Amino acid sequence: MRRFWTMLAHAQGGISNAAALVEGLSVSGQTTGRYLDLLVDLMLVRRLMPWHKNTSKRLVKSPKIYVRDSGLVHALLGLGTLEGLLGHPVTGGSREGFCLEALIATAPAGTETHFYRTSAGAEPDPVLRLPGGEVWAIEIKRATAPRLSRGFHIAAEDIGACRKLLVYAGAREVPATEDTRALPLAAAIALLSGF
Repeated sequence: MRRFWTMLAHAQGGISNAAALVEGLSVSGQTTGRYLDLLVDLMLVRRLMPWHKNTSKRLVKSPKIYVRDSGLVHALLGLGTLEGLLGHPVTGGSREGFCLEALIATAPAGTETHFYRTSAGAEPDPVLRLPGGEVWAIEIKRATAPRLSRGFHIAAEDIGACRKLLVYAGAREVPATEDTRALPLAAAIALLSGF
């Protein structure tokens, strides 16, 4: 189980790869699936399911996996300092997981959380469908200079997003594009909690 936890920490925020988990643990796919199901049921791991609305594009259909406590991710990977974290490949996934959990905890009851990714790589992280049907496309970046990819805008259009947000590591809201707000996590939480 310790090796399984460590493998999940290394893959923080990545697409679930059952074959890699099976190979790394040297157990059956069924056992690996049961381990993951148990951790999801205990609310220690989040299995973020893909957006399921029909589109004309080829979509990634495997879920994304997050260890829900970013401190646990850091402990499993031996990242005891900020410098160690910033130099590790998991730093982006760690921030994404932390922000994701904060946003989901703030969202109104009944909010559905998904991710959307085309085979060409267009994606927002995550997609929130609020109880009234409004869809928010959110991009989470570790950088302090907000910058969105063209793929984000394509994906937001594909899913019919009413709001587009870029949650970045800066301290204040700045203009991103004409229809996208770039803001720190605390501001995004305040915006979502006021909905």
